[in-house]
Amino acid sequence: MERFAVAAALREIGARLQMQGQSPHRARAYKKGAEALEALDRRLAILIREGSLTEIPGIGSALARTIAELAQTGHTALLDRLRQEMPAGAIELRRLLSLPRIRAVEQALGVTTLVGLEAAARDGRLASVPGFGPRTVERLLREIEYRPTSGALLHHAQREGDAALAFVRQQRGVARAELAGDLRRRQEVVHRIDLVVAAEDGVAVMRRIASMPQVAAEDPGVAGQGEWRLASGLGLSVEVVSLEEFAPAWLDRTGSPGHVENLASLARTRGMELDPRRLARGGTPLPVSSEEEIYSRLGLPFVPPEMREDDGELAAAVEGALPQPLVTEAEVRGMVHCHTTYSDGIHSVEQMARAAESMGMKYLTITDHSPTASYAHGLTADRLYRQWDEIERVQQKVGIRLLRGSEVDILKDGALDWPDAVLERMDVVVASIHNRYRLDEADMTRRVVRGLRHPLFKIWGHALGRYVLRRPPIAVDMEAVLDAAAGARVAIEINGNPHRLDLEPRWVRAARRRGIRFTLSVDAHSTGELSNLRWAVDMARRGWLTRSDVLNALDADAFAAAVRPLGAP
Repeated sequence: MERFAVAAALREIGARLQMQGQSPHRARAYKKGAEALEALDRRLAILIREGSLTEIPGIGSALARTIAELAQTGHTALLDRLRQEMPAGAIELRRLLSLPRIRAVEQALGVTTLVGLEAAARDGRLASVPGFGPRTVERLLREIEYRPTSGALLHHAQREGDAALAFVRQQRGVARAELAGDLRRRQEVVHRIDLVVAAEDGVAVMRRIASMPQVAAEDPGVAGQGEWRLASGLGLSVEVVSLEEFAPAWLDRTGSPGHVENLASLARTRGMELDPRRLARGGTPLPVSSEEEIYSRLGLPFVPPEMREDDGELAAAVEGALPQPLVTEAEVRGMVHCHTTYSDGIHSVEQMARAAESMGMKYLTITDHSPTASYAHGLTADRLYRQWDEIERVQQKVGIRLLRGSEVDILKDGALDWPDAVLERMDVVVASIHNRYRLDEADMTRRVVRGLRHPLFKIWGHALGRYVLRRPPIAVDMEAVLDAAAGARVAIEINGNPHRLDLEPRWVRAARRRGIRFTLSVDAHSTGELSNLRWAVDMARRGWLTRSDVLNALDADAFAAAVRPLGAP
């Protein structure tokens, strides 16, 4: 096997170990080993022959033996055994079905693929398998429709894009290189890394890109364009242009197609021509050194990439109604929605406080889970009060302001998971749904609306409960729910967990039109996850939010006053 095939086998081993419920550390070791192989800049065969695989960070002696066995024989006893012990469809179906259900479907119907599962669900065969009633089949179809068959989450794509960009910028003769496409527009799911490069010798640049460690397959193409497949499965598309052509090419490759087409149409109404390589008037190119200059020549304010979705942004720009400037990470002054070792976090109150303070934050909300969230070690009242005592002690040692609160479950009937007497003593209440995701739309709408109207409800956490690529949003009448949130003066969280990225941007815009305000939340379960703020800001910008829309862009006193539950002292 060549190294990318070995890496794929390691990933499969890790996934199968995880499905069997074995040590997550062991499963993660195989994933890290795969990543190390994919990033190699030396030939795998040479490293094996020299016995130097263990010099690579993340590869120990046992993993090195497995890698050598795969490379030299094409198989390993561990993977062979795991494949025998598990159904053939385990890897493809694992995000939709549990292992026992995968076995049941394979034994009853011979189904081992997602395509086969969807067909069986639609033609009625799946309903004949015990445990697959009509509601279960309906839910599966909804989840199948929700899950794209390819693509990477934004944070994974960002890592791949940053690595490719850094490599290209180091190449001789490259005057400028930038990311474009879906990644630059901050889409939740990215299918391809797009790069625009300014260089005189496009063929030479393409040849060097083909040698990039992450490239698994290539299509050399011709001067000025190239397509590759990265080891991660993402595509890599590179366009090389002259420095004079860079700005219009970057605009074109950033997209979206509808935005670019409408911009070109607007240019024609103003006596100009805009194409992927130039802005011209009467056939004569107009010098433009930046995207900002292109918009300016067209009589428009600059439209940030996050807004270029052909969703009314150009009409707003023409009318002078484009919200600007959009909120930035630097404007956020406090970390909202943080967990500690009291529930399912891995760092203490003091560790979280010091980490947030080192990032320049002025306040931090401690919002561990409420009692019903037993799977996340939800707090009892006694443990909650002990945590408050600890918060008070830590507050004496740090400069950052600590606000005590809870992420409170919204129960099935819409009630909140702490008595009012407890909620009233909190500085902040983040209320979220963590169970009963499959209620029908009418019941879920009643549940959420009742929760929103509770006078002590202040912030709606990860509102629609989605996991990107894994779980669709809850079924709810969103227009009715947003009306209720506006009437109750509840803020909505934009959750920066890169697997959630909830609320999705179209609903952020709908909420903003109602005057609802937001928190850009990290949902951090560790000090490292405080960096989730980046992804929350991305979704906020896609939702057209400015600093004035964001509560945690306020100073500590103003934020505390804005989120304090009614009736709190």
